Amino acid sequence: MEKNLSADSSYLTKDVEVLRISKDRSRQTRVAVVREIPLTIFLNDQEIVTLLCTGAHVESLAVGFLKSEGLLQQRKNLKEVVVAEDRQAVQVYTSESSELAGQLFGKRTLTSGCGKGTIFYNVLDSLQSKPLENQISIKAEQVRKLMTDLHKRSELYRLSRGVHNCGLASTKKILIFRSDIGRHNAVDMILGECFLDEIKTDDKILVTTGRITSEILIKAAKMQIPMLISRSAATSLSLELAHTLNMTLIGYVRGGSILAYTGEENLIC
Repeated sequence: MEKNLSADSSYLTKDVEVLRISKDRSRQTRVAVVREIPLTIFLNDQEIVTLLCTGAHVESLAVGFLKSEGLLQQRKNLKEVVVAEDRQAVQVYTSESSELAGQLFGKRTLTSGCGKGTIFYNVLDSLQSKPLENQISIKAEQVRKLMTDLHKRSELYRLSRGVHNCGLASTKKILIFRSDIGRHNAVDMILGECFLDEIKTDDKILVTTGRITSEILIKAAKMQIPMLISRSAATSLSLELAHTLNMTLIGYVRGGSILAYTGEENLIC
């Protein structure tokens, strides 16, 4: 497995000189900005997509993206993941058929996400007939605690203010934490790690700082995650899908406020 670069946030930022203006003065100073690099993902030597990301956890990001898009199915069929030395390409080799990848090549669609999330096909219809069976109940104080924990973990956000944070959690604590310029990337990193390490997700919660949009909800649904918690708001389509898929959406967790968009019976006040 790749080196955990998130432990060294300096690798993921670059200091630049800027003009800082306040009410009473202006001055030159240096600030940290988050790095943005292109990452090209190959499946069985076929170029699939180029994502924009920080360059951290590229192995799990590539695997998670391919799993999310249905191009990887079973862990036992994954043969090898090779990360380029410059960390701008990942080769994924599998014994599974690449026929679907060939059909989808060139049919990429940019989503509404920061960092230009990408999807290949409309999965809404297929998901609508597969509501999630598991449910999780959580106390309001636990929701606030998880969001506080998510913020505390993000050294990269404190340095740059330029990333979204995501975590896979139980009702008591964050289990896996990832951050990236796009919340889609951070979710795919988590999905990839769960796929690689065969971590069960149907009893977990996805916690994020970004908007709850339909594509984020779909990624969570593919992981069988029954609950999403976010610091931000939800979109109308994500709410429609959440009702159909029997998912609990909790948003706008900030300043003591909590909004239960769907599954309010699972939020204990």
